[in-house]
Order: sequence, then C-alpha cells, then structure tokens
Amino acid sequence: MLTQLKAKSEGKLAKQICKVVLDHFEKQYSKELGDAWNTVREILTSPSCWQYAVLLNRFSYPFELEKDLHLKGYHTLFQGSLPNYPKSMKCYLSRTPGRIPSERHQIGNLKKYYLLNAASLLPVLALELRDGEKVLDLCAAPGGKSIALLQCACPGYLHCNEYDSLRLRWLRQTLESFIPQPLINVIKVSELDGRKMGDAQPEMFDKVLVDAPCSNDRSWLFSSDSQKASCRISQRRNLPLLQIELLRSAIKALRPGGILVYSTCTLSKAENQDVISEILNSHSNIMPMDIKGIARTCSHDFTFAPTGQECGLLVIPDKGKAWGPMYVAKLKKSWSTGKW
Repeated sequence: MLTQLKAKSEGKLAKQICKVVLDHFEKQYSKELGDAWNTVREILTSPSCWQYAVLLNRFSYPFELEKDLHLKGYHTLFQGSLPNYPKSMKCYLSRTPGRIPSERHQIGNLKKYYLLNAASLLPVLALELRDGEKVLDLCAAPGGKSIALLQCACPGYLHCNEYDSLRLRWLRQTLESFIPQPLINVIKVSELDGRKMGDAQPEMFDKVLVDAPCSNDRSWLFSSDSQKASCRISQRRNLPLLQIELLRSAIKALRPGGILVYSTCTLSKAENQDVISEILNSHSNIMPMDIKGIARTCSHDFTFAPTGQECGLLVIPDKGKAWGPMYVAKLKKSWSTGKW
C-alpha cells in the first residue's frame, strides 16, 4: 500500500516538472557539469529524494526533539570537523529523504527549529561572524540565513534588508518566530533597493552577506505556468548584471578589512563564477579568500563540483547528499582604494 502511494505521489510530482525549464537546464548544465549533471538532474526532478536539515534554535532549545533526532539516526552537521565551527549552532542531518513537520507561527512563542537545505548554512559559516560585529544581510528574505547567523554569534548590530515587500513580511515573521525580544533590539529591518545600500551606509559593516536573487533551480523546475517559465528563462541573462550591482553596493557598505560572502542557489556559471570573476577583475581593493578547506572537511556531508576558483565552492545534489545547489564565494576588502 505504502509503495503504491509513494509511486502515485512520485507520478504526480513528475507531471509537474516544467519541460521548458528542464530542456533549458539540460543544454546548459550538461555542458557546465559534464557527467555529474545526470545525477544532479535525477535528484532535482525527484522531490521524494530531497532531504531537509533541522537547525535547532538556541533561544528556545528543543532537548526532547534532539533526543528524538538521535534515535532516528540523524547526525550533526560537520561533526566537529570544521575549524571555527560555532558550538552554539546545532544542525541535524539525516542520510535518508524526508522532513519533520514545520512549526506554525504563534505570536509570543519562539519556534524550536528551522527546516532548511543544509548547504544554505555554508555561506553563513564562511562569514565567520563574531560577537559584537556589525553585519548586513543584503537580500535577507525569507530569513533563514539571518536566523542561522544569530545561532553562530550575537552581533552588535544586524541589518536585514529585503527589497520585495511580500518577502519582507515573511522576513519579519521569521525573525519574530525565532529571536527573543532583547536580541530583536539589535536588528534593523529595511526595504531598500540593495543596489543603493552602499551609498546609504558606506563602510558601515564588518561582514556582509549577499544571498543574491538568482535562477532558483529547484523551484524553477516545478513552474506550473510554462509561459511564465519561458519568460523567466529569457530574463535569466539579466540576472548577472543585477548580482554584480548588488555586490558593488555591498563592497561600498563594507569597511576596509571586512569580509563579504556571496551565495546563490543555482548551478549557473554565469551567475556564480563569472559574477565573482567580474568583481575581482574590476575592483583592485577586493581579494579572494581561499575556502577550499571547507570542501575538504565537509565532503562527508556535501558533494562539491570543481569551480576553478580558490574563493568559490559549488555544492551539487548527490545520492545520499541531496543538498544544494549552493554556490559560495568569500572575498575581503583591502585598505587600498578600488576602481568603481
């Protein structure tokens, strides 16, 4: 019976795959990823294979849930292998597909956990946030990375920005659901066009995260409207320009000596490596930071594709490690004057 239901459910999901998007990805990613694309495609088109990690909320710690996760065979992310991994961040992974139920938003009650794609923690960890630092999350909605940042450390000031008004409401609700009132007081939420942030707050921040708007490969594959999907694909070539403009603004907002992390949830080289190459080529005050060590220590939980960059990592979905896509690049602003 369960097998029949699973087959029926998989059949339904398979019908929802948008052929226009899949054909487009097939052409692009078979070139960019080579043989690895076959496995990536198989996982991206089979939501029943997807896994969800459980990020525990240190402000409302779920001891009982933690015991239950242990009993179910979940293990902690990185298992102590990553240097500088914050002890206050606890994220549990399972080797098998599935998800525990989401918690409902209740005013006045903090949620105990956040469900997420485990690869989305890599940009947060690459930022290496320290207590007291001023940090900007430039494209913050729906708020998962802001929540994760606050699991790592207590910043002196966290600025969460989101330009889209609907997503901004989602961001506010997420923060309210996970963060206690005293800490909410060090968080500012704004609705500014991220491209203008650098001019509005020049050299204000120690750390900046740019989790940029991108071709979200997982969700695009299940577009229900083929016409809208075709429109998205034609607009896709404009995304790198927006991403570069957001990064330029972030660089202006970053203090000299500060750290910038760029991330996307797409496999696209044009939105990942090419964007970072353009920034490095056009800004003499921006230096790449080597993060290959993360790939070495995290290969137990993630599969990485070669990027040709010391400062860039690309997580690709794999069997038993269905996390990603997630591209992460880490940059540092030097004390010299750059070109704009």
